[in-house]
Amino acid sequence: MPARPILALSLALALPAAAQAQIRNAPQPRALEFAAYIFAAANVCGYRIGADQFDALLEKQGTRAADVGPRGPFGGRVQTIFALMSNQMQLNREKACLAVAGEYGPEGNITKNVLLPPIPAGAPNETAPAETAPQPAQ
Repeated sequence: MPARPILALSLALALPAAAQAQIRNAPQPRALEFAAYIFAAANVCGYRIGADQFDALLEKQGTRAADVGPRGPFGGRVQTIFALMSNQMQLNREKACLAVAGEYGPEGNITKNVLLPPIPAGAPNETAPAETAPQPAQ
């Protein structure tokens, strides 16, 4: 009979450790905030996200873009932070856009090319196929 209480106690002690292992696999709050900040800057200011640089910074923080994207396992948390940051950036849009570009833009002082300038209106889209030949006059 003394084995049962010891077994029950060891299981009770092991369960919190298993729960802690799941928590350790979650991205750091800083990674979630960073992703929301970049998404908010792209939304409010119209910047494009440099995917390679964004992925590299997330990887340094121990997460992946798929984890923090809208359909990822932590997308809901990022969207909540994103909404708050977007609303705050919108209050003083011009200064916020200049600040974020200074940090993560092409000449960023933290990391360069995470945020790229928006595509000007009327410019050909980089993902659209180019016309192969001009149409003949009719």
